[in-house]
Amino acid sequence: MAALTFDTLLKGLKQGAAPGPVYYLHGEEDVLKEEAVRALLERAVDPAARDFNLDARAAAELDPEALRALVDTAPMLAERRAVVLRGIEQMKAKGKARDELIRYLDNPNPTTVLILVQGDGDAAADLASRATAVQVDRLSPDRVGRWAAHHAGRLGLTIEPEAVELLVAAVGSDLGALAQELEKLAALAHGRAATRADVTAAVGVRQGATVFDLVDAALERRGADAARLAGLALEQAGMTGVRVVTALGTALLGTALARAELDRGTPHARLEDALLRHLRAARPYGLRDWREEAARFARWAGGWTRADLGRALRRTLAADRALKGTGTSEERGIIVQLVVEFAVPAREAA
Repeated sequence: MAALTFDTLLKGLKQGAAPGPVYYLHGEEDVLKEEAVRALLERAVDPAARDFNLDARAAAELDPEALRALVDTAPMLAERRAVVLRGIEQMKAKGKARDELIRYLDNPNPTTVLILVQGDGDAAADLASRATAVQVDRLSPDRVGRWAAHHAGRLGLTIEPEAVELLVAAVGSDLGALAQELEKLAALAHGRAATRADVTAAVGVRQGATVFDLVDAALERRGADAARLAGLALEQAGMTGVRVVTALGTALLGTALARAELDRGTPHARLEDALLRHLRAARPYGLRDWREEAARFARWAGGWTRADLGRALRRTLAADRALKGTGTSEERGIIVQLVVEFAVPAREAA
């Protein structure tokens, strides 16, 4: 059957497309899967009769009889009813309930819209081939801020663009974490627009002291600035040493890719475009705007040798292991030592 992206699904629903009998939502971004579920329900089920015509269940809890009762029930005083089964990956692959689901998908009830939601893992071919499969990937970095502003609107919150920028810099691209912080801001700035000061109060971060500022200082090999920012970044709500080291490691890998492109003869004038192509193909998580990141990697690569990058990556891996085996009281020391070591050329550290 049809295979759609999240954007294509929403566009079709907004244009008035009639819902199909079965949807299979899979991919990396759980928050967007729930947005897709809401959009499908708004299109498929009359709000006035939704209490009678909507059932949501955990897939693993169903036996064959309960499954058939859900999908075969006729709608009450409405054209259609909907059934949402979450955690479909937890349904035993060769169990009786899964077998019954496959039989149903081969001949679905036309008055039921069945929405299968997969929490993680690769798409199941037997489901994707029998449903409208919707791949829900993480948003590209340039769309995260727009999503945050849109989600704020759904909460009844007006938020200034500079506040959105600071919030994303503090929290990153995790939509679930952004949604939680936006709820705090909605309560804090009730009846007015949320500002950068509100973000500072709610999240515990200030302009110029985010994890991205720390990454910039570390990759620019400004050891003293990076050491100072390490403590400030860790004071942010929800920030951990592992998250900081992950951000540093990602930036090192991007810089190493830029260094490798230069070493193989890629001209400086074409380096950013080459890096941007790599980023679009790999879609790495946790970066800022890809074009801006490509420019940073290209710029940073000039200040690092291949040996420097190899050593820094090894020490970042060691720091990650140390952080996972120690208490939070030692996080700052581990990260400060790491970013200071970044500033020392390999020949001096030998």
